[in-house]
Amino acid sequence: MAFQLTDTFIDDLRTALAAGNEDAVRGYFHGLHPADAAEILNSLDTDETVKAYGLLEDEVAAEALLLLEDDRREEVLEGLSPKEIAEQVIDNLDSDDAAYVLAELPDAQQDEILQHVEDLDQASDIVDLLNFDPDTAGGLMGKETVRVHIDKTVREAVREIRRQAEEVEIVYTIYVVDEDEKLVGLLSLKSLLTKPLNSPVREVCNPNVISVRTHTPVEEVAKLMDKYDLVVIPVTDSLGRLVGRITFDDVVDLIREENTEDVQKMGGVEALEEPYMSTPFWRMIRKRVGWLVVLFVGETLTATALSFFDDKIQKAVILAVFMPLIISSGGNSGSQATSLIIRALALGEITIRDWVTIVKKEFKSGLVLGLILGIIGFLRIAIWSNFVDDYGPYWLQIGLTLGITLTFVVLWGCLAGSLLPLFLKRLGLDPAVSSAPFVATLVDVTGLLIYFSISVALLDGTLL
Repeated sequence: MAFQLTDTFIDDLRTALAAGNEDAVRGYFHGLHPADAAEILNSLDTDETVKAYGLLEDEVAAEALLLLEDDRREEVLEGLSPKEIAEQVIDNLDSDDAAYVLAELPDAQQDEILQHVEDLDQASDIVDLLNFDPDTAGGLMGKETVRVHIDKTVREAVREIRRQAEEVEIVYTIYVVDEDEKLVGLLSLKSLLTKPLNSPVREVCNPNVISVRTHTPVEEVAKLMDKYDLVVIPVTDSLGRLVGRITFDDVVDLIREENTEDVQKMGGVEALEEPYMSTPFWRMIRKRVGWLVVLFVGETLTATALSFFDDKIQKAVILAVFMPLIISSGGNSGSQATSLIIRALALGEITIRDWVTIVKKEFKSGLVLGLILGIIGFLRIAIWSNFVDDYGPYWLQIGLTLGITLTFVVLWGCLAGSLLPLFLKRLGLDPAVSSAPFVATLVDVTGLLIYFSISVALLDGTLL
């Protein structure tokens, strides 16, 4: 049964911590999954978290540390000596997870911790991983693999797998390598169980291997694993030698972080390095104020645009009534388009080279959507004019002005919202920064110019 954290549980745990009852504290954590232990620790105050963490079993403590909020993990590590970090944390983690923990620490502290790691091979593996760019497959992979040589028999392979499996927590796949350690195939458990023990491995392995290189961007790794429905993918160096593997849980964490960052940027906020509740107040202000200032300055252009038509508005105040409608329709259509394009870029569904096709698609979409809103806007004025006298004898001209404006503003919003992410991508920038608020601001200003230009053309000589 899944663990459920309750207020009563936290209160009882805090009471035990305050009383110094270590046995009771250990009892609260006994048998819990590391994820549940991390959830409890994240719910405690800082001092309580550090105290409770020191009473966890080493294996649970190591895994739980990975799942702690960033600031909590930092506080826990500050309370441990380099030797304790090595023995209680690093020795109980796979190489990729250990490298992830150490990467957040200063270089000098990393070196001191690694000196206390008992397994020299593991320490060497961690050093190798720390030297890779964290945004590449090399920085994401773990070094633990189960491999057999292609010149072995199934019997010898089984013996070798049993020996290596003791060092690997979960055996996803058995890799086949040649005498130079180059990846040449995969060996399934079914083959090991069904083939005669004297069968050569080269005859029963699958030579069709999907792999990535150490320099492959992590986004490409995620796309490959999603495309081929893989739970693990091998990593090779530039010579084709097997150097590690990336598991699906690593990719899930990556995708979650990328999606969170994109959503925050699309909302006009710089990406947060920490969970919302853990982000300090002034850091949150710094993350948000930049875009707010940029958007505010952009919106001042709206006032500038209005000033050019001030005399027209004074002559026909009714035009000002529909300004919020024009602005919101253009901004909403632009936000829709930019969200669709950014997501399609992230999933690899489109590239910059598809811009012509995208323009054609968004032009047709924007035109149809604009016509729908334009017709609704026109009908609203036509019907309303039968009950009130707000529009006077010129309701038809006003209705046509609103209908035509909505058509062109929505069309422009779709085009601007779809092209801006592609333009930023072409410049080597993150398309997510062409956020919905940014696109909306752009369309606000241009939408008003379109509105009053059409108003002048259709109402000049009547209302104007």
